[in-house]
Amino acid sequence: MTRAPSNLQAVRSLLLAHLNVDPNSDRPADLEPAEVGIVGDPAHRGGYHCGSDRVVTNDYSVVESSRDRAGLTLDAAALDVGGFSVRSAGRTHTLPSFSLWCVGQCAANAPDTRDIREIIYSPDGTTVKRWDRLGKRSSGDSSHRWHTHFSFFRDAIKAGRDQRPLFRRYLSSIGLLEDDDMTPEEHNWLATVHKNLTVMDGRNPIGQVYTRITDGTDQVFGKEHKQTFPSLVALGKQMTAMQAAVLGAVQGLDTKAILARVDQVAAAEVARDAKTATELADLSGKLDQVADLLGRMESGELTAEQVLVKLRELLPAGATAPQD
Repeated sequence: MTRAPSNLQAVRSLLLAHLNVDPNSDRPADLEPAEVGIVGDPAHRGGYHCGSDRVVTNDYSVVESSRDRAGLTLDAAALDVGGFSVRSAGRTHTLPSFSLWCVGQCAANAPDTRDIREIIYSPDGTTVKRWDRLGKRSSGDSSHRWHTHFSFFRDAIKAGRDQRPLFRRYLSSIGLLEDDDMTPEEHNWLATVHKNLTVMDGRNPIGQVYTRITDGTDQVFGKEHKQTFPSLVALGKQMTAMQAAVLGAVQGLDTKAILARVDQVAAAEVARDAKTATELADLSGKLDQVADLLGRMESGELTAEQVLVKLRELLPAGATAPQD
């Protein structure tokens, strides 16, 4: 019999605890228990709401990803969230705004979204859209005008991985939950960065900017980071030096000599003329790739050796990676 796994039950409980504002009555403005589902009804066959006893031949929730094939059990791997409308921090928050926020986090590949395979939703209560991490599907049926569907890779469900961090961040972002909005993976990543990449007179610009991105107070592109960098140009000019330090950190090397060189290169780079807009965009993109690679290493998706290879590919022409 298909089961509701404990990690998705925990997400369900979290959402109901904060979005079912009036648990003593059933009203449209609240997210009611009947509007948050995990296991499909008895007639449901195929898809992420079903476990191994209900999947069908060539079921897309199994055959399209090795993560699903490896993780197939009796557990369902989906969550449906119904409509709500709550006021918090001077704004009204609804199912469409919630769905758009979650899709935006997935599209940005936030570390706490990487177990989500797809989201089927409506941005306006009329049009149905589908975000698919695998890029295989783009549509959904009309029922998704009034509920949003989340599919999780089955291996994450089988492993019992906590799926609440993304939803905690949403509740924190709208003022319904006073909580740390970073995932354990992000904490580990930042701890590594702060330990091994202390540059610019003891400050860590990558960690500072990353923290500001995750709490929604700033954006990487299109703004000057006046408190952390003189401008995005300065951010770009740090990339060459920072990459050498990142490589040393990943390999577990003594980075003292590397960091000394970082200071020299950074000072020289900042003194040069501003990069062109194309170069700056490229360097900023590389910073995102470095952050993503480190996050994937911390989560166990990539080994240190695989990260090292990819980081070497990011080094600018003429740069030399540290050797073993």
